Amino acid sequence: MKRPPNVAVVGGGIAGLAAALRLRDRGPEGTTVTVYEQSDALGGKLRTGGLAGSTVELGAEAFLVRDPDGGDSPAVALARRVGLGDALVHPATGQAALALHGTLAPLPGGTLLGVPADLERVTAVARPDAERDRDGGRPLLGPEEDVAVGALVRRRLGDEVVDRLVDPLLGGVYAGRADGLSLAATMPGLARAAREEHTLTGAVRSALAAAPRPPGVPVFATLLGGVSRLAAATAEASGAEIRLGAPVRELTKVPGGWRVGSDTVDAVVLALPARRAAQLLGVDPLLDYASVALVALALPAPELPPLSGFLVPAGEGTLVKAATFFSTKWAHLRRDDGVALVRASVGRYGEEPALHRPDHELVHAVHTELSTLVGTRLPAPVDARVRRWGGALPQYPVGHLERVAALRATLHPTVALAGAGYDGVGIPACVRSGETAADDVMKGLST
Repeated sequence: MKRPPNVAVVGGGIAGLAAALRLRDRGPEGTTVTVYEQSDALGGKLRTGGLAGSTVELGAEAFLVRDPDGGDSPAVALARRVGLGDALVHPATGQAALALHGTLAPLPGGTLLGVPADLERVTAVARPDAERDRDGGRPLLGPEEDVAVGALVRRRLGDEVVDRLVDPLLGGVYAGRADGLSLAATMPGLARAAREEHTLTGAVRSALAAAPRPPGVPVFATLLGGVSRLAAATAEASGAEIRLGAPVRELTKVPGGWRVGSDTVDAVVLALPARRAAQLLGVDPLLDYASVALVALALPAPELPPLSGFLVPAGEGTLVKAATFFSTKWAHLRRDDGVALVRASVGRYGEEPALHRPDHELVHAVHTELSTLVGTRLPAPVDARVRRWGGALPQYPVGHLERVAALRATLHPTVALAGAGYDGVGIPACVRSGETAADDVMKGLST
């Protein structure tokens, strides 16, 4: 009888942990899984910490509730699978704003990452050039064509829509710029619609209609106690052997399997940033990454607007690119003593030198800028945390999806890639990526 397989998962972020759990759930009975994580903690960008006696996210904050097909997102499904369904909570307010010329303007609805379906709804913050978005008698994009988000939106709606809407929204997700990010990788639904529709606003309407959100269903969720609980519960449910402080520096094909460090295994899931995976595979890296810093402040009884937070366009010239009012956005984080928890995101792609300041300088700069952006002098923080994420957010170039497909086509059937560097940012995308990678290596083992 053939023995059960032994699978290595290299990388202990949520993609790798989701792969490990999938291998347990769907692999042959007796499948052995070992997770190798070079740091001293699991979870990757899922990192919960403490601030002034409260819980605060020092990495990913929340995840989408719904999948484009209308069901639970992979993150929600995973939370339920590992026994955290009762810990799911939703924002108390979802109204966000844009910081424009000293004011906080409400973020308009009816857009797809800032690209509008109805031009009238965005005129308070940007002036679209409606004459550009005329029906030219053919689809916006060819059957397999990809384009930079900024290039397409500038061509069809003008610069202000990009600079004041699309760029800050993409910057909040990717810390990148619209002119350098692939439409197919960042907004696949819009890319598909643009291969059918003749106007950009028509394509946005089509993409939104293809992924409707039922009335009353929240967009986002997080977990009581912090999103780090999802990583810990997934690791436990997987039954995998977890090795912390265990960097993998070589991956070698050997008869009957693979050499991972000093171990020999039958299959490997590489749930690593694209650069490190490329080194192990001996190929060129597919993309670059942006670095960011997250600065969390505990402010005693500040005067904050009733918002979940705000985004800052790059043209405003601030270090802060986004801020979240945690204790306004999430009811479970509100405190009886009036201390508010605020987190700012600092750093855009290409601005890494700005992150080299010491922690205390970053805290001071963020506090000063937040006071200006909200229009009132904020009290001095009673506590502060700085978390730096070097090389954290992938910058998908035009043609990224084709490059990923081409790389995967060269891999041995018992090796698979998973993670944000390939299949999209955000917890649901990473969970799905890890699960798919596990399915792929199981299929490779069976053949």
